[in-house]
Amino acid sequence: MDFADPFRQTRRVTEDFTSKTLAAIPSELGKLWYVCSLKDSSSGRYLHEGLAFVYSDAAIQKALSGCHEELFSRILETPLADQEADWRVCFGLAGDPDWALADGSGADTRFREMAPEGLPSYLADLFCSNVKALRAAITAKRVILETGA
Repeated sequence: MDFADPFRQTRRVTEDFTSKTLAAIPSELGKLWYVCSLKDSSSGRYLHEGLAFVYSDAAIQKALSGCHEELFSRILETPLADQEADWRVCFGLAGDPDWALADGSGADTRFREMAPEGLPSYLADLFCSNVKALRAAITAKRVILETGA
């Protein structure tokens, strides 16, 4: 058996997934949201029928977990002003330019669950703190536009 084969297969899954699927999503949050949508909350496993048809489950789990961590880290490393612009693109494409999807009951839990498993909890806390700051900024801008103040 070629010991490099699992590594090569994981790399192929990652290249396939990022070049064909994630490349079609224009925002970093949208990409993260999509990867999170592939994860079964009860088992913690990523489910993607197209990839499962071609690749081994082990390679898919490793590749999608790596993509999840990379996207999450990339967002955390992005300045808040750039995050706001990216998040506006994401929610605008979802038909929600005023960010109602990010508000309401359960929003904090939904965003906390976007953190990949195994990362230190302070990174999830930072992500959620950024989300709260962005929500406040967008709400304030909306109020200014609506009131003309």
